[in-house]
Amino acid sequence: MGDIKGFLKVKRQAGFYRPVCERLKDYSEVAVLPKPRHSQEQASRCMDCGTPFCHWSCPIGNYIPEWNDLIFNGHWEKAIVLLEAANNLPEVTGRICPALCEYSCVLGINDEAVAIRENELSIIEQGFRRGYIKAHPPKRRTGKKIAVVGSGPAGLSCAAQLNQAGHSVTVFEKDAKAGGIMRYGIPDFKLDKQVLDRRIKIWKKEGVVFKPGINIGVDLACEELLKEFDALCLAAGSRLPRDLKIPGRELEGIYFAMDYLIQSNMMVEKHLAAGRRDCLDAKGKKVVVIGGGDTGADCVGVANRQGAACVVQIELMPQPFSCRSPQYPWPKYPVLLKTTSSHEEGSERKWSILTREFIGKSGKVAELLCANACFEKDPQGCQIIKDVPGSDFRIQADLVILALGFLHPEHAGPVKELGLELDNRGNVKAGGNFKTSRDKVFACGDMRRGQSLIVWAVSEGRRAARAIDEYLMGSSNLPAL
Repeated sequence: MGDIKGFLKVKRQAGFYRPVCERLKDYSEVAVLPKPRHSQEQASRCMDCGTPFCHWSCPIGNYIPEWNDLIFNGHWEKAIVLLEAANNLPEVTGRICPALCEYSCVLGINDEAVAIRENELSIIEQGFRRGYIKAHPPKRRTGKKIAVVGSGPAGLSCAAQLNQAGHSVTVFEKDAKAGGIMRYGIPDFKLDKQVLDRRIKIWKKEGVVFKPGINIGVDLACEELLKEFDALCLAAGSRLPRDLKIPGRELEGIYFAMDYLIQSNMMVEKHLAAGRRDCLDAKGKKVVVIGGGDTGADCVGVANRQGAACVVQIELMPQPFSCRSPQYPWPKYPVLLKTTSSHEEGSERKWSILTREFIGKSGKVAELLCANACFEKDPQGCQIIKDVPGSDFRIQADLVILALGFLHPEHAGPVKELGLELDNRGNVKAGGNFKTSRDKVFACGDMRRGQSLIVWAVSEGRRAARAIDEYLMGSSNLPAL
């Protein structure tokens, strides 16, 4: 701990953003990177606790107190070594991770937590700026070959770790570029895709082979992969969206959030031309986003940039508390009201709203019939949702975006072809060793765990890599986290 009174002298100051009037005109990142001096001051607030709960709550076990101390003392290169020892994508988690660690920060018991996520981002960006981040190809090769299907955070982390163990790794991706949901599902104003390209370029130099534009199970059979490779890791994510099957769902103008975000990202990257007839454009439209999570907030941000007339985001669940409630004592991760940069740019938010029907005009959605929702418990103690009698109301809408999460991975393709066993949620069944019901086949990330956070996907990929390394070599020197 560089300054034993740092937390007394310095208050938390995190999250600098470009002005709303400026950032609404483009898709550049809204966040402003912190300056080194600012990060050093914020790092001084870390108390280097005897029991660092931030470390305990981080799925990848980041060395948070240690690299905060190194930041404070200006040892950026050493901080990078520690940061990359636990995280393959710190430039991504430093931008979009919900920072589970910060809610378990001991300082957060009676003060504001250390700005851990922003400090993490500062380390990795200083590393690139100062030329510390370089390719480090493995010194030896084992002769083993591994195929990774899917290039999201889990697949990329798994591939990077296995490559460092000396195996020859090929990553297959059905889309035109690697990155998965990070590239196509997260708007550029939160994650500039040059950030991904920069990291992927390093992995290529280290020996990872990328083969985009190949849909495994369609363009290339899984059985062919099993003949060519010593192991196969499935990391294709959880892509089947949850639908809202109510009257009027067939009307034109109702779309899934991921379809909307993917098309927007492809237009930003010039893979699709704007102004197409099938373009999901919010310009001049009354937009309703159903779903109050981060994906819904991303849709709000995109709609505002496209020039929507107005944006309303509705959520079935009640409005969360703005501070910890007794149900979520420290160090648990609390359910709190989250106001994102997209919300600050303009939107109306409504809570405890039950959508009952889509009402159309000339085959297109025109209104939503809604009601206020209330929550009761049945005799077994399970929570049930009911509409409040007499609370019906309508919301005008020209474009409706369904941001209701995902059910499970797509079963067509590798899952069906390989005959993999599924769990009771429809995910690929794989135990702690990440092995599926088929020999030589492993699964990790959302495909195994179910829809989750990017930081959990990174953790899954790293742990799966160790399991595959042990399977191939009998033992492994890769980290257990």
